[in-house]
Order: sequence, then C-alpha cells, then structure tokens
Amino acid sequence: MNAADFAAAQFTRATGAGVDPHEYRRVTEGLASVADWGPSFLRTGHAYLERAERAGSAVSAVSAGEHLLMAARWFHLATLAHDGSAPRAAVEADAALGRGLTLLEPGARRVTGEGFTGWRRGPADAPVVVVVPGLDSAKEEFLDLAAALLARGLAVFALDGPGQGVHAAGSALTPAYEEVVGRVVDALGVNRVGLVGLSLGGYFAARTAALEPRVAAVATVSGPFRLDWAQLPPPVRDIMARRTGGAYAARAFAAHVDLAELAPRVAVPLLVVDGGQDIISGVTNGEALARLAPQGTYLSVPHGDHLLGNARPDWLPHLTDHLAHALKGASA
Repeated sequence: MNAADFAAAQFTRATGAGVDPHEYRRVTEGLASVADWGPSFLRTGHAYLERAERAGSAVSAVSAGEHLLMAARWFHLATLAHDGSAPRAAVEADAALGRGLTLLEPGARRVTGEGFTGWRRGPADAPVVVVVPGLDSAKEEFLDLAAALLARGLAVFALDGPGQGVHAAGSALTPAYEEVVGRVVDALGVNRVGLVGLSLGGYFAARTAALEPRVAAVATVSGPFRLDWAQLPPPVRDIMARRTGGAYAARAFAAHVDLAELAPRVAVPLLVVDGGQDIISGVTNGEALARLAPQGTYLSVPHGDHLLGNARPDWLPHLTDHLAHALKGASA
C-alpha cells in the first residue's frame, strides 16, 4: 500500500481520535512512503510538546495540558505503521498523556498492575467505565470518548492491557481479557464497573461481561462476534501476529474470538454499535451478539466505517447515555 492509500485508510480513525483533519492532511500529504509515517507523526507530536512547554512557562497550564493530550494522540497514531518507531512512539504517547492529565485534572491518578496501565479520571464516588482498546489501539486513541463519559458524571479508567499501547513491546494479546479487567477492578477498589470495548476490544468487553460478575453494563463499537483466520486480510493477520508473538499464536488467538457460547451469558444491559460500511473479510459483526444477549440492543449506522470515526454524532451520545443510565441505576 502506498502512503496516500494508507493515509486515506486511516483518516476517519485519526480524526475520530481527535486530531484536526486539516492538520492530518498537511502531515500525510508530504509522505513519500509508508516508511515516513512514524517519523512524521512523531515530529508532529514533538511540535505539540514544544507548544506545551511554551504555554506552560508563559501563557496557560490549561493550554499546556491540551497540547500534551494532542501530542499523545499524534504519538499513538505514529504506531499504526507498525515500524521500528512504534515502541518509542507508544512510550511517548503514554508520557504525554500522563503529563497532560496531571496538569488538567489534579485528581486523576495512574493505576498499574499485572498486565495493565491506565488512568482513573472523574469523581471519586462516580461509577467507573473501563475503556478497552483493540488490536492496535491504545488508551490515547479514545480521549474524546472518555470526555463524553466524564461529561455525564461517570468516572473513566482507560487502559492499555497486554499487547496494547505502552505494553505492546513487552507482552502479547490475551483472549482471557476478563482476567485483566478483574485485576483492574481489584486495583480500583470498586464493586462494579461498566465496560466499553472498541474494535477487538469489543470482543474483550463482551467476553468479560459474560465471565466477570462485577460488570454492570457494557457497550461495544465495531467489535467482532467471530473471526475466521483464513479469511482475514493479510494486513490484519500481520498485525495480529506482531501483537500475539507470531503467526501460529495469532491463528490460535483468532480461534478464540467466537462469542456464540458466551453471548447468552452477557446478562447486563448491552449496546452493540456497528458501522454499515465496516465490512472486513473474516470478521462477523456484532448483530448476533446483540440478538443472543438477554438485554442486548443493536445500533447499526449505515454510513459508519470501522470505529465509526466518520459518524460520531450518530452513536457516541447514545452509547454514553446507555452507560450512564445503566450504571447510575446499578449504583443507586
């Protein structure tokens, strides 16, 4: 794939993550090849770090924090080319996020444990929503989702789990994500949580809701119901192999991604969101999950693509309202 096609394929994902579409085009139009992606996005992230330094010393700590969160987005997006700069970019994304939240939200706290790292944000007594990333996403990609949850009076814990984000270089994806979430719940010291999972994170979230009794509500976005390794596009298989430890491990991992037996056990309020334009060979969408779960609701946005970055007004308020209603009722 050439640089122009790669940039076009990532456009709504990047803008859905919160970067300015005009700046995205300026950065990507100058790419001679996909090999330039990581270095160019890293440079853009560093430019935001410089803005943060200038704002923090002379203008506004708020502006500095905002620049740092934008740097975190660009650093995360730098990892999508999966080249040699990706591990460095993930570390820089994690650092920029932490610095930004420290400035903007003094009550935010970093929580780490076996196989996970994240930030607990929002009111101390509010129900917590755990934001679960997917195959090559990370906690820095879903800051706008976190902001929408916070605006509804919820707390948020956005994490990187095994094989994700800042943990991608030193660990492998695990299908048993309910074990990760269980450790998160223990570390947060709460009785119940909500979950929202995005892309492969939708599978993780649904599986966890079926197996972890402390989940009180769940939502998935572009999550697979089932994967067929033989039919998956080569780029998806390649990413999965990188994140699981090789082609054999990736094939075994894909074989686990099947919610047919678990879906009826998702007994809590569930919202499944899919984009009508999100058609990937080898991936069965979430309609069956919503149909089989006792309290499942299905929302398909006809013009939505993968992660529906091109259609946020059509699903984001609905999803965050769903979680707020279910969790505030559960905590009453």
